[in-house]
Amino acid sequence: MLVDGLPVLVELVLAIFCLIDCIQSDEGSVRNLPKWAWILLILLFPIVGAIAWLVAGRPTGYLPARTTGYPEYERDRPRRSTAPDDDPEFLRELGRVNTEHERTLQQWEADLARREEELRRREPGEQA
Repeated sequence: MLVDGLPVLVELVLAIFCLIDCIQSDEGSVRNLPKWAWILLILLFPIVGAIAWLVAGRPTGYLPARTTGYPEYERDRPRRSTAPDDDPEFLRELGRVNTEHERTLQQWEADLARREEELRRREPGEQA
């Protein structure tokens, strides 16, 4: 039952929104038709008039521009991020980690060689 009335509800909400938006708009900023014509169009043809208002009549630039009040060349620029291969600190850290991994790998290899040698000593009869 609710689904049957949903299109009518959407049409009504859209028409009311556009009508209020049109009424509150400044006369000089309304596009393509006079303000009274847009109100009449929205009231007489709710769907077509509301969509036409949104597409062709609504003033552009509703949101104020966010500025700091300074000219572009005086604004603080966010620091551009550098690629990892251009960052000297990252490269130093990478070199340190690489050296540490090499050292760990050498320790493992030495430990493995030691264990293999111990196994060979325990089993004197089985030599390859």
